[in-house]
Amino acid sequence: MAVDSAISSPLGPPACEKDAKALRFIEEMTRNADPVQERVLSDILTQNSQTEYLRRFKLNGASDRDSFKSKLPVITYEDLQPEIQRIANGDRSAILSAHPISEFLTSSGTSAGERKLMPTIKEELDRRQLLYSLLMPVMNLYVPGLDKGKGLYFLFVKSETRTPGGLLARPVLTSYYKSEHFKTRPYDPYNVYTSPNEAILCPDSFQSMYTQMLRGLQDRHQVLRVGAVFASGLLRAIRFLQLNWRQLSQDIETGTLNQKVTDPSLRECMGKILKPDPELARFVRHECSKESWEGIITRIWPNTKYLDVIVTGAMAQYIPTLDYYSGGLPKACTMYASSECYFGLNLNPMCKPSEVSYTIMPNMAYFEFLPHDPNSAGFTRDSPPKLVDLVDVEIGKEYELVITTYAGLCRYRVGDILRVTGFHNSAPQFHFVRRKNVLLSIDSDKTDEAELQKAVENASRLLREFNTSVVEYTSYADTKTIPGHYVIYWELLVKDAANSPTDDFLKQCCLAMEESMNSVYRQGRVADNSIGPLEIRVVRNGTFEELMDYAISRGASINQYKVPRCVNFTPIMELLDSRVVSTHFSPALPHWTPERRR
Repeated sequence: MAVDSAISSPLGPPACEKDAKALRFIEEMTRNADPVQERVLSDILTQNSQTEYLRRFKLNGASDRDSFKSKLPVITYEDLQPEIQRIANGDRSAILSAHPISEFLTSSGTSAGERKLMPTIKEELDRRQLLYSLLMPVMNLYVPGLDKGKGLYFLFVKSETRTPGGLLARPVLTSYYKSEHFKTRPYDPYNVYTSPNEAILCPDSFQSMYTQMLRGLQDRHQVLRVGAVFASGLLRAIRFLQLNWRQLSQDIETGTLNQKVTDPSLRECMGKILKPDPELARFVRHECSKESWEGIITRIWPNTKYLDVIVTGAMAQYIPTLDYYSGGLPKACTMYASSECYFGLNLNPMCKPSEVSYTIMPNMAYFEFLPHDPNSAGFTRDSPPKLVDLVDVEIGKEYELVITTYAGLCRYRVGDILRVTGFHNSAPQFHFVRRKNVLLSIDSDKTDEAELQKAVENASRLLREFNTSVVEYTSYADTKTIPGHYVIYWELLVKDAANSPTDDFLKQCCLAMEESMNSVYRQGRVADNSIGPLEIRVVRNGTFEELMDYAISRGASINQYKVPRCVNFTPIMELLDSRVVSTHFSPALPHWTPERRR
């Protein structure tokens, strides 16, 4: 029931007094975005005034914007790597932060090709927890009654490592799940999970997934929302159910736990919960043994109101598969965060995935924005860029995000390209466009992730005639051939085996991809003969799950894992090529004319 209108919020009527307080906080922060940003920068510079890094640039205790912008350079991870390595090796002096570095947060193992170490301090946990505390009050504005059930979230930790100097290095979500903020969180009827902490905190991904799925099945009528961090993680959970429903049904029927689950705390926890339920076991067997898995999420969890997954950026290509398994349930993208910093939240979480915009919360860090010009040659120390403050960005323009954090990152380029879609009060709202990285290049062509995804989407539309969709894809630039050419690996979901795409049709998909490429690529194909025909290699079902398993075995985080959109690591190439069931080449040249040169 909504609280009294006297404490209502401009965002909408809050569900309870706790929500009202959270919504008022969002309003206060966004109405005063610029003063908040000024205060945040002053606090950071004052707190870290005696650090080696700030002293190097002769800030001399100044905490104002003008001094900060005139003296501190805009940097990348590579610029900071020597300092980070010193901290990792055990140097405990105040290099970047006056507060001790408590641990390193590792970036995604497949993001930008390497695991970056992001320094953090203990108080950052409070800031992350604050942002988390705002998510459900916003969601409650759009989806009533979430206090009457539970969330089935597939959440995982990764076993942490230590740097030579003894600091923990682990993904940001592992750090959060293992913190007291999460483990001893107070009961909140709007945020109850089916998964016990013991399952989430189990480092073995099979045992963790198995028990989380088992608990989700047990509570199937109480589940009101289903989620994971990324869309790919939720699809992995569905695949897990496809492979393990027989054993799960057996456990439900007998009230005993699979012997493959050996973690003592997990067995003790599940032993208290698991009771024989032959009726539920029969139901699971009946649904999972059907040939079609279309709508399986709502068939098993009939009260599900939405999926809570990230489907922006590269994750957008999972939307058709999620729709297939969920019967088209709404997909909520609730927050925008990274290992470097938590940025903001979606104030309209039930919008269409293509319309998702995140409102930057000005209290999280100091934000600047580098205008993004795809045709720019970049900048040098002698010609520094002109950065724009948070409240001064312009609607419709694209920017690269630059952050200054309490943990000591100063004017750090995150690498995310964002497009301004509007404002909430004085705080801008951004659509996540892509990571700033070129994926494929044979000659002078440069194809980035957004261009490749657009090409895959355009080509995959042709597959609708065959009731088929692209489940997953990756690529590489094959330079062994002369000329070199793009290779695209596709895993397909064929819903009617009697009407699967033909070789000729998949060749047309190759050509459709080429037609979607930029003019430099098409010129290379048509006029310069510097690029060979694009090739699609169809791999057997389950290949990309094997790819993820391989990445996890090498230290990638199951929470942060994203399928690499370009591969060049030999063992991965060998794995993919060993799973190829058919190959198809573009049968003709794409359209290109000199007038379209730039």
